[in-house]
Amino acid sequence: MLDSMRTYSLDDVYETRKRRDSWWTVYFVDPVACRVALPVANHTRLTPNALTVFSLVLGMVSAAFFATNQLAAGACLFYLSFMIDCVDGKIARLKGTGTPFGLWLDYVGDRIRVVLCAGGLAYGQYALTGDVQFIVLGAAVAVLDLFRYVNAPQMKRVRDTIREGRQEPDALGMAPLAADPLGPDPLEPEPLDVLPPGRAPRPRWFFRLYRRLNRFLARHRVRSHLVSGIEFHAAVFVVAPLAGAWALIPLAAGAGVLLLVNEVFLVYRMWLFARRHGVSTAQESREHVLV
Repeated sequence: MLDSMRTYSLDDVYETRKRRDSWWTVYFVDPVACRVALPVANHTRLTPNALTVFSLVLGMVSAAFFATNQLAAGACLFYLSFMIDCVDGKIARLKGTGTPFGLWLDYVGDRIRVVLCAGGLAYGQYALTGDVQFIVLGAAVAVLDLFRYVNAPQMKRVRDTIREGRQEPDALGMAPLAADPLGPDPLEPEPLDVLPPGRAPRPRWFFRLYRRLNRFLARHRVRSHLVSGIEFHAAVFVVAPLAGAWALIPLAAGAGVLLLVNEVFLVYRMWLFARRHGVSTAQESREHVLV
């Protein structure tokens, strides 16, 4: 039974941080979230689910500010909403009070927040300017977010399925839902110089550079893919609104392109992983039959 009277230290909270996370979270959110989580853990009985709901409410208020063209206030509320969303995970890991329903609530709450804020930005700017580009912007942000957060767990399922040695995930074509829909890093770097037979090896300098960069990022708890959904959200809902209405379209478009490039790269790595292990499995099967 958990000791409800335990007093936690800041070091205890630091232990709940993910092994690797987005650079936005590592440098701009975790330093605040850890210090907020400490008094929440020691002086309140707030549950992770209650914090998730509070985060969603803040996200709704952020969307309302965006819809009324109060961009700076909307950006601050979005940041606060995301920060509280990080606190709920830290409390869950710190006290061991996470639940499967909490995972679902956190995941769905994030999608609702993004869609509402994208709609708020689009509505507010269109009502102010009459420029249809802002409607396109809101729709594009929502679609990109949904694509990213549907694609990531599916890629993780593919890799988990290959590692478990199954040809088909299950009767529905899907592997069981992981404890964390995205995991700490859906596609942790694989050794890129291990290629299927017949593929020419890449230059050695490429591997050295990649591994050196990856080791450097790992020492700082930063994921190797530097433009994920979190950085996309930060650019669209925090940085651009704080910069002003003029920055919404160029910054959102730039962040969207970088996110798509990142997704293409991750899919390519997944394809290499699947092809490599598919070839290995076929060779092992043939050898087994010959024996």
